[in-house]
Amino acid sequence: MYLPDSFYSSRKLVNIVENQTTYELQDSAMHIFETHAQAKWVQLQFRLPVLASMLQGKKVMHLNNQKSFDFLPGESLILPSNELMSIDFPDSSKNTPTRCLALEIGEERIERVVQLMNEIMGKVEGDEWSLMDYNFHFTNDAGLYKIIQRIVYLYTENHPSKDLFVSNMLQELIIRILQANSKKMYVENTQEISGNNRFAYIIEYIRQNLARSLTVKELSEKAYMSESNFYRVFKQELGQSPIDFINEERIALATKLLENKEYNLTDVFLSCGFKNRSYFNRMFKRLTGTSPGRYQKHFMQPLAKPLNPSLNS
Repeated sequence: MYLPDSFYSSRKLVNIVENQTTYELQDSAMHIFETHAQAKWVQLQFRLPVLASMLQGKKVMHLNNQKSFDFLPGESLILPSNELMSIDFPDSSKNTPTRCLALEIGEERIERVVQLMNEIMGKVEGDEWSLMDYNFHFTNDAGLYKIIQRIVYLYTENHPSKDLFVSNMLQELIIRILQANSKKMYVENTQEISGNNRFAYIIEYIRQNLARSLTVKELSEKAYMSESNFYRVFKQELGQSPIDFINEERIALATKLLENKEYNLTDVFLSCGFKNRSYFNRMFKRLTGTSPGRYQKHFMQPLAKPLNPSLNS
């Protein structure tokens, strides 16, 4: 993610480790941190809940009661207020700095958005939206990436309506993060909750039937919902349409199969439920950033052996 010219023209580079440039509004603040040298165990804390999003380089994060993990460009992390984090910068240098965005958002603003979501975006089982799980580490999808890019631009722009512009973008950002958190809950706990949650059951059903054709009509019938209502609520809770979710699951399966030297490209895309090779190639590149053939070459020279028939059952 690039930083706009307005940032570079106004920022002052004072410290080589976690140099901080801050833009403050009424109940939010954006900080850009830059590190130009290797460092270890740098401590940082925010007084409000914060979205941290990596822009460039690599950090190693050490959080309370969690295993340390790499924090890389294109990833974000949600942290509660006043949580102390310790950070390593193993690769930072003058020519390859580490840059990270930290967006503080007031809890009252988050609660207002949650209340609005409960008024107009009811969940499938009647549950209510609630504050997001903190220490939520995730990869930005295209929508989140564009919003974060826009927020960076708005904070650094000298515009009289900046507060209003940022306010609108923060509302969308909070909704998308809560949807991403909801999706993670379904995806990671599908088997545990599928017995009493229709969408968890549907996700499990999708995973068990990726090799064959799946339609919104079939899935809505499995969920005992009308087709239009199923589509609407699914998109509200997971932040994407049922078809987009199915394609995402199919490509995730394809990446696993392509890492196995026994599987050829034709058998892979057919076993993942794609009937058209060109459509499979487009979906794969859109979701992974590379072609299926190039992805497979990262692991081995492809061998044209037939796929295990059990994968097609």
